[in-house]
Amino acid sequence: MGEIIGTIIFGFIIGLLGKWVAPKGRDNIPIWLTLICGVGGALIGYWLWDALGGTDTKGIDWWRWVISVLAAAVLVMVAAAVTGRSKKA
Repeated sequence: MGEIIGTIIFGFIIGLLGKWVAPKGRDNIPIWLTLICGVGGALIGYWLWDALGGTDTKGIDWWRWVISVLAAAVLVMVAAAVTGRSKKA
């Protein structure tokens, strides 16, 4: 249960960072969709980190987090495009 709650909390943080990184005008999505994009970005980031040969370190794997945030930013832009939301409207 704690792992699920941790994933949701970190997914939300990564989703917010993804919204912040996404180009302005392409990040206007509801908060629940931000959460989904963040969790998806975290999962994609972890998968890419492993696929690129990333290893566990004693400290924080900064590149894994950067990849996760960038993946979340892409998911935020895709979600905004799919839902048709725009700040210009």
